[in-house]
Amino acid sequence: MAKFRNFILLCLCALMAFPALHAEHLMIIAVNDTHSQIDPASDGKGGVARRRAIYDQLRAANPNNVLIHAGDAVQGTLFFSLYRGEVEYSLMDTLGYDMIIVGNHEFDNGMEELAEHYRNVNAVKVSTNYDCSATPLDGVFQPYWVKAVGDKRVAFFGINVNPEGLIAGTNCEGLRYLSAPDVADATAKYLKDIQKVDYAIMVSHIGYSSYEPSEPNDTLIIKGSHDIDMVISSHSHTTIKPGGGWDRVANADGKMIPIGQNGKSGKLVATYDLDLETGDIVYDQISVDDSWDEAASRYTAMNSWLDNYRHGVDSIMNNPVGTSARFMKNSSPALQNWVSDATMEIIKELSGINNIDCAIMNKGGIRTDMPEGTVTEGLIGSMFPFDNRFVVLEMPGTELIESVKLMCGRGGDAVSKELNATYNSKGEMTKATIKGKKIDPKKTYIVATIDYLANGGDYMTPMTRCNRLFVDTQKYGNHILEYVKKLQAKGKKIDAKDEVRIKKK
Repeated sequence: MAKFRNFILLCLCALMAFPALHAEHLMIIAVNDTHSQIDPASDGKGGVARRRAIYDQLRAANPNNVLIHAGDAVQGTLFFSLYRGEVEYSLMDTLGYDMIIVGNHEFDNGMEELAEHYRNVNAVKVSTNYDCSATPLDGVFQPYWVKAVGDKRVAFFGINVNPEGLIAGTNCEGLRYLSAPDVADATAKYLKDIQKVDYAIMVSHIGYSSYEPSEPNDTLIIKGSHDIDMVISSHSHTTIKPGGGWDRVANADGKMIPIGQNGKSGKLVATYDLDLETGDIVYDQISVDDSWDEAASRYTAMNSWLDNYRHGVDSIMNNPVGTSARFMKNSSPALQNWVSDATMEIIKELSGINNIDCAIMNKGGIRTDMPEGTVTEGLIGSMFPFDNRFVVLEMPGTELIESVKLMCGRGGDAVSKELNATYNSKGEMTKATIKGKKIDPKKTYIVATIDYLANGGDYMTPMTRCNRLFVDTQKYGNHILEYVKKLQAKGKKIDAKDEVRIKKK
């Protein structure tokens, strides 16, 4: 079956590349938010060797091709936690990327490490709206890249997310962000009018939709654009299915502009077949599944090289530390509730502060699902991979209310059982309580959280104005690991209620 499927794919790609009786085609191959998913994920999808097999077959079918990574190649598995990008960046040239843009998680280990890795990658690094001249990344990026195919010229430019509220200030110091909406269409116009390109394609890491309502997104940029011909999207982990209605957005002139995105973890590969004569674009996706295993197994040198790193990962992944009562998706209220309630217990013990009113965590910080049954040390490490610390804040009621409003505006977040809130269809908070009592703006509350949020991450600016009563010195994931071990020693399983604590009403 795998051989047959691959043969059919090869034939289809050959047909798309065969012309040329009418016009040449450019095959654009793209992935996004692969998040260190070197081996297949728990659902059996993804895997870097499988993706390489797909890339190679597509490129063999059409010599006019470009391979693009739209950011967040790192962070999300133990391969990054243990080896700090050595694996992912070393594979960039092995996989043959022609162009990459930077995501927010590329900054997780700071700009000096990122610059060191990037300077060893041959792919063109593009960023159009980051000014890095005052940072270690000076000279690494170029503002656009042009691919010539016959007498046609296709330009690609990179639009990056606003670092404020997403990237720790210490990890992007000196980086100057230029407004994505201001830069995007102006760049496309410049490329067409001055550089005389035939097509201008935006490769974006700002998201199909906005996590924070005040921030721009790809659909809004398209709606205000006149000169962008296509958008390769990322960051929001949206799976934009071809032909599903989301894959075309009307621009300012009413023209339907193709846009695609592949979820996360490298489980899909997107193809955009651009007819260079007519401008027609056919968008499709290929599933990165076990039908590619036979082809993937032929990369013996790469797989042997990866085995050196797998040994370290497996030694942690296979170490059992606890038991989960049931499967809980990382985005589920149940897992968010468990994490927040566990945070309350852990921080009370760590800090000795027993009058903590509630815990606020970020749902985006829970990176993997919780399986039913055995829970390993590696799973906890993958679930909480970030280098953050537990913090206790003294929050005036006014700042707590503002924080809850922000969480309501993005559809809720991970909070402990003491905190409940409701919001309306516009995302506006309608009620907020602590232990059943309305939050009093004149009262001071004690709140447990992590330094990422306390420093204003996820746009939690109100937390930056609060006094810190306690800051821990260890990564918070280490404490959660020890908490799970203690549960196991007591014969208790990981579990939580499915109740939605910040809900639309």
